[in-house]
Amino acid sequence: MKTMDPGVAHVLKRLHYPLEVILTCVRWYVAYPLSLRHLEEMMAERGIAVDHSTVHRWAIKLLPVLEKAFRRCKRAVGKIWRMDETYVKVRGEWRYLYRAVDKEGNTVDFLLRARRDKAAAQRYFEKSIRQNGVPETVTIDKSGANLAALHAVNAERDTPIKIRQVKYLNNVVEQDHRAIKRVIRPMLGFKDFRCARVILSGIEIMHMIAKGQMMHTGKIKPSAACQFYSLAM
Repeated sequence: MKTMDPGVAHVLKRLHYPLEVILTCVRWYVAYPLSLRHLEEMMAERGIAVDHSTVHRWAIKLLPVLEKAFRRCKRAVGKIWRMDETYVKVRGEWRYLYRAVDKEGNTVDFLLRARRDKAAAQRYFEKSIRQNGVPETVTIDKSGANLAALHAVNAERDTPIKIRQVKYLNNVVEQDHRAIKRVIRPMLGFKDFRCARVILSGIEIMHMIAKGQMMHTGKIKPSAACQFYSLAM
């Protein structure tokens, strides 16, 4: 019998609802284009009284723990990356979600930054390399900041990463942004940068699970929901 992840157990100490209810609400929030009030109404139809602010609190507490668990069982990505950034509104201002996919469309990594500049892009590349290994090639658009960031990364390396600036090759990652933006849209913007970062990590996790990026044992592939719930165990 599986035991609960210690991090999840610690978070649940003061949450007075069954784990199944909490995980279901959190998964629905990051998997589908639903607002918190939609979730409140959906649970009420099932005879469970949950305030929308409570669901938000569950997500903020649980998702960092689930992200750590997912990182441990994420499949390796390819060595050819396509990187781009998209816009996310936080407290009424545009912030920048840096993302990359490999040539098969698998998500490499993601990072929310307040600015769109060389420092932000370099921070993204450093995080992605630390988590996923060094790519052979990175394709970017015509952004001078992204190019400068890659040159800075290469300056520290004996074998440089090949850089391609070909806009049409980045269609794969630009299309992949849409799946993330589709879930974000009903949220009508984030109120806080930290909350945005946490919720976006949950959306990215669920998106990666849906794309088959989570390792599992057994011949039969579990459903995306079962894979998400298994992160708590």
